[in-house]
Amino acid sequence: MKIIFAGTPQFAASALEALLVNGQTVVAVLTQPDRPAGRGMKLVASPVKQLAMQHELPVLQPTTLKSAEIQQQLAAYQADVMVVAAYGLLLPTAVLQLPRYGCLNIHASLLPRWRGAAPIQRAILAGDGETGITIMQMDEGLDTGDMLLKSACPIEARDTAQALHDKLAELGAQAIVTALDRLGQGSLKAIAQDDAQATYAAKLTKAEAQIDWARDAIEIDRMVRAYNPFPVAVSTCRSVPVKIWQASPASDVQGEPGTVCTVEKNGIVVACERGALRLEILQRPGGKVLPAAQFIQGFALQPGDRFVAA
Repeated sequence: MKIIFAGTPQFAASALEALLVNGQTVVAVLTQPDRPAGRGMKLVASPVKQLAMQHELPVLQPTTLKSAEIQQQLAAYQADVMVVAAYGLLLPTAVLQLPRYGCLNIHASLLPRWRGAAPIQRAILAGDGETGITIMQMDEGLDTGDMLLKSACPIEARDTAQALHDKLAELGAQAIVTALDRLGQGSLKAIAQDDAQATYAAKLTKAEAQIDWARDAIEIDRMVRAYNPFPVAVSTCRSVPVKIWQASPASDVQGEPGTVCTVEKNGIVVACERGALRLEILQRPGGKVLPAAQFIQGFALQPGDRFVAA
C-alpha cells in the first residue's frame, strides 16, 4: 500500500521508522514547520522530518491542511492510507476522505479513555494501572473514531511521563505495523467507541504543576511523575521556585503540609496532608538538575523550612 505519514515529535518518528523497516511504501511525509529551539533559537527540523530526509522521502510542511493547494498535492499521491501520529494539525473532512482506506491514528491511550492532547500524563495523574495504544479510524471528532486495534501497557509505580512515552512509542510503532498488515489482508475490524465511557485528556499548563501540599503524598508523587519532563512540578521555598524532577512517597512522617521534616542525602522529606514526599532530584532557577545531596550544598534546607505554592 502507498502511505502518507503525518507526524512531528519522536513518538511519531518511532512509528515512521517501524514502517520503513517493515518495507512499507511511504510516498510522502507531513510534519510541522521547523521551529526555533535552543539558546540561539535556530530553526530545527522535527524528529519526523529528520528521519524522512535521511530516507530521501518527500516532506510537506504546510501551516494548514484546509487549502485547496495542499489538498491537491496530497490527492496526487493517490495514497491507500494516511497514518497519523501526534501530527499537530487538524485534518479536515476533505483530507480524511482522500486515501482509499482513510486515515489511521496512533493514539497513546486505551480509547475511549483519555481522548485529547495529554493522554499519557492524565493517565499517570489519575493513578491508572494501565494505558496503551489504540489504532483508530479517524473521523471529524476529537479521537472519536472507530477502534481498529488495541495494545495495553502497565503503568509502573516509578514511571514518569517520559518513561511511559518511550514505552508507548515502541508499542505504537509495533501496533501500526500490525494494523496495516491486517488492513491489507482485510482482517481489520472496526469497533465503535462507547462515548459514555470517554474521558478527556486536557492539554497541560504550567499553572497546574504548582504543588499543593494539602494533598496526599501519593497524589503529589503522581504529579511529579506526570509532569516530567514538562512542565515539571514546582514549589517555592524561601521565595525561590524549586522544580521537583523526582520524588517518592515517604512513610511514618507527620507535620504541617509543606514543612521540611528531615534533610537526608537520599532526599528532602516534606510533609503532605497525608504522608510525606521525599524530594530526590531538584533544580533551582538557572541551575542544574541535581540529586538532593548535591542540591542542599547550594541551597541549605533545614527541618522547619516551608514549601508553598507560588
